[in-house]
Amino acid sequence: MSYHNPYTPPRKSATFDDHTLAEIRRAAATGIYDIRGAGTKRKVPHFDDLLFLGASISRYPLEGYREKCDTTVVLGSRFAKKPITLKTPITIAGMSFGALSGNAKEALGRGATLAGTSTTTGDGGMTDEERGHSQTLVYQYLPSRYGMNPKDLRRADAIEVVVGQGAKPGGGGMLLGQKISDRVANMRNLPKGIDQRSACRHPDWTGPDDLEIKIMELREITDWEKPIYVKVGGARPYYDTALAVKAGADVVVLDGMQGGTAATQDVFIENVGMPTLACIRPAVQALQDLGMHRKVQLIISGGIRSGADVAKALALGADAVAIGTAALVAIGDNDPKWEEEYQKLGTTAGAYDDWHEGKDPAGITTQDPELAKRLDPVAAGRRLANYLKVMTLEAQTIARACGKNHLHNLEPEDLCALTMEAAAMAQIPLAGTNWYPGKGGF
Repeated sequence: MSYHNPYTPPRKSATFDDHTLAEIRRAAATGIYDIRGAGTKRKVPHFDDLLFLGASISRYPLEGYREKCDTTVVLGSRFAKKPITLKTPITIAGMSFGALSGNAKEALGRGATLAGTSTTTGDGGMTDEERGHSQTLVYQYLPSRYGMNPKDLRRADAIEVVVGQGAKPGGGGMLLGQKISDRVANMRNLPKGIDQRSACRHPDWTGPDDLEIKIMELREITDWEKPIYVKVGGARPYYDTALAVKAGADVVVLDGMQGGTAATQDVFIENVGMPTLACIRPAVQALQDLGMHRKVQLIISGGIRSGADVAKALALGADAVAIGTAALVAIGDNDPKWEEEYQKLGTTAGAYDDWHEGKDPAGITTQDPELAKRLDPVAAGRRLANYLKVMTLEAQTIARACGKNHLHNLEPEDLCALTMEAAAMAQIPLAGTNWYPGKGGF
């Protein structure tokens, strides 16, 4: 005979929680896997688990109102005839026209230009709005080759060869038929209204030796003028960084699993890749072992939200960062003013990740002309510029507090870790000690 203790409420399983049970039922009912946009929702060690030590007696701080703290960064100085100089080390990551509306792409270009930084095309080619309003534009060269042509390669200020993305390393992207409008179909040479899946690997190489050949082809097409970036998802950062350098990259872009995506399988987003924090130090170590640190620049992306995140990434050895999801929020995505319409879609502002469906009330992740009209690219560009300005000022404030007159002078010695996991991943001493897991001794 069973007995129920009236003093103890029913206890649910930690393994089979409500979300897991709902996903099992959804899969059983539909027979298809879940597709969504945005990034991972699980909590992983991140920049919040690190703190700056600042200056006191043993370190001399800089006076914020009188002493300069430089933020400029030069990208592509290894081989390119025309390296890029940016006023801030915060760049805009690749997000495609197709995933985003034309107005959203224009807003990103306007905001980046006002802030003195670069934006990136993403899959699907280069739009005139984006090129026209981006002072510095990086052209992504992806496995799909959508929209790729020599003319646009030459019109760009840099070329980013995309091998992988943090949200889905080893996997390709998706663009559902409802977002393939006449213009998107024409740019990508696809049939209108038909679901499209991007390839997960480039069709003309099978390894790093082929990548070296491809980089040489791109240099010849652009007369060696443009910096060549190689973007990899955070999976094996030491070896991927080393091989990108061997293949001739001017810049390595490393994207952690907190990076967003327009659409892919949920199982990818939540279970493939490594946290951004775990990716940086192995990549920096590879550059140092090759004698190429600061000669080949390292851009970190995936979950960058504030000037503190920027400063921490640079202190760990990066040269710059890239933001994607945060930039979309800055121009108006997930704005609570559209809450009623988000509710009608079965979600809420701040949790909306059905970017692939093209029904975004904010007019950003859509190809619906009526929804897209809701985004004023001029006003949205100003918001992005304001956000980039604040992030830069925050990073400068922290650098001055550590006694540094350039953001690139921040170093691991300026940091401590709050958790064992963060200490191990970042190879930063646990607060109050000079030890991190794997170092040995106290």
